[in-house]
Amino acid sequence: MTDGQGMLELMSIRQSERRYIDKPVEKEKIERIAEAGRLSPSACNGQPWRFIVVDEPALRLEVAAATESKVLNMNSFVRQAPVLIVIVREKSNFSSRAGDKLKSRDYSLIDIGIATASMAYQATAEGLGTCILGWFDEKKIKEILGIPKSKKVELVLSVGYTENTLRKKTRKPSSEIVSHNRY
Repeated sequence: MTDGQGMLELMSIRQSERRYIDKPVEKEKIERIAEAGRLSPSACNGQPWRFIVVDEPALRLEVAAATESKVLNMNSFVRQAPVLIVIVREKSNFSSRAGDKLKSRDYSLIDIGIATASMAYQATAEGLGTCILGWFDEKKIKEILGIPKSKKVELVLSVGYTENTLRKKTRKPSSEIVSHNRY
């Protein structure tokens, strides 16, 4: 088990990767990444997710194309990633949905964000790079992967080996974002 400092070090090296090398990702690593998502906390243990691992080359390229925007020149790097994980929002349990209504908040979106971050950090621990994508043609991805119309594709996680160097993180200083006992 990692200690607190080790976890912070892992978080400090995780970055969005937009270049992948031509090297397949071992199935065991992908299974552990998906397991990190599965084990993630969720409101009332609703687990409102399904993770579709896309690693079949032709299918992966179709999904990658659905993340691209030629007009805005976005996400063309996704074609290089040997694995894509499509995160689909599923119906949560009754307790979580009741909380959504009572608090006017969709907890399933928060839960999906937590699960996706967990998978991204697990991938980093496995020596892999990731990029969390929110820009894609949902209708096309649903069509390609046979996702029911009633479901919602929320995110796509690209996963693969990279030779990118660690970039300096620019974050606000703690003094601007952390306070104790009062705003």
